[in-house]
Amino acid sequence: MTVQANVEAILRDKLTPEHLEVVNESHMHSVAKDSETHFKVIVVSPLFEGVSAVKRHQLVYGALGDIMGKKPSQGGIHALAITSRTPAEWAQSPEANQSPLCASKGK
Repeated sequence: MTVQANVEAILRDKLTPEHLEVVNESHMHSVAKDSETHFKVIVVSPLFEGVSAVKRHQLVYGALGDIMGKKPSQGGIHALAITSRTPAEWAQSPEANQSPLCASKGK
């Protein structure tokens, strides 16, 4: 199973999202071709109702605890950008910001 597929499976199981996107953004960073080290997740879950942005991110990090604690060479993640929304928030604004290129890309 790829790291991306593993992230998707874990988040679906732990956060029961109504909408989930897991995007491998490793190509935007100074890493080897076909790396799976940098991800963006967009998670829309009713579990986020009444929960601060910090607590939402903690829920995502907590769900991915095993992966976040490993080195990328062991199937872990180096960087994770999180967009977390409630279903009502998502209905009002279903777009997420584009992630910027890494400052060291191409150096």
